[in-house]
Amino acid sequence: MTTATDSVELVGEEATGNVARAVLFAAATSATAPVDMVHPLAPNVPITLQTLWVYLAGVVLGPLWAGVAFTLYLLAGLIGLPVFAGGNAGLGVVLGPTGGFLIGFPLAAMTVGAVAHGLDGLTAPDAIPVPRLVLALVAGTAVVYAAGAVGYALVQAIGLVAAVSAVVVPFLPVAGLKVAATVAIVRSDALVAR
Repeated sequence: MTTATDSVELVGEEATGNVARAVLFAAATSATAPVDMVHPLAPNVPITLQTLWVYLAGVVLGPLWAGVAFTLYLLAGLIGLPVFAGGNAGLGVVLGPTGGFLIGFPLAAMTVGAVAHGLDGLTAPDAIPVPRLVLALVAGTAVVYAAGAVGYALVQAIGLVAAVSAVVVPFLPVAGLKVAATVAIVRSDALVAR
C-alpha cells in the first residue's frame, strides 16, 4: 500500500506570508523602541516612531494581520523583550501611565486597516485614495490617543480632560507629522515590490 503525500499542504503560502509580514512589522516596531525623544510639554510620555509602524501595518497588512502584528509586539514586551519605548519591557510598563497607548496599538492598527481597505479584502496600498488613507490614519490616531488618555487617567488618578490635556494635545502636531510621513511613504515607491 502506498500513500501519496505530494499534495499535502499543512499551512498555505498565503497564511505563511501573512504571519511573516506580521512578525516583520512587530520586529520593525521593536527595533525603533530605543529611539525616543522627550516632549518638552509632556516629559512623562516619549515621542516614538512606533505609531508610524502602527499606521503602516494597517495600510500594508489590513485589519486582521495588522492586529496580529501588534498583538505579537505586545506579547514580546510582556515576556520581557525590550520592545517598548526606551527599550523597556514587562507588565509594569503596560500597567503604567503610558500603557494605554501600548494597548491601543493593536486596536489602532486594525482600525487603520479596516478604514483603509474596508472589511472585504485588501487594496494595494498605493491604490487607496488619499482622502480615505488620511481618514484611516486619523481614525487610528484617535484610537491610540483615546486608549492612551484613558490609561493615563486611570493610572494617574486624574480626570479624562486633564489626561487629554497632558498626553494628547501636546502630541497632536507630532501625530500630524506621522500621518503625513505615512502618506508620503505609501505614495512613494518604497512599498511597491519589484
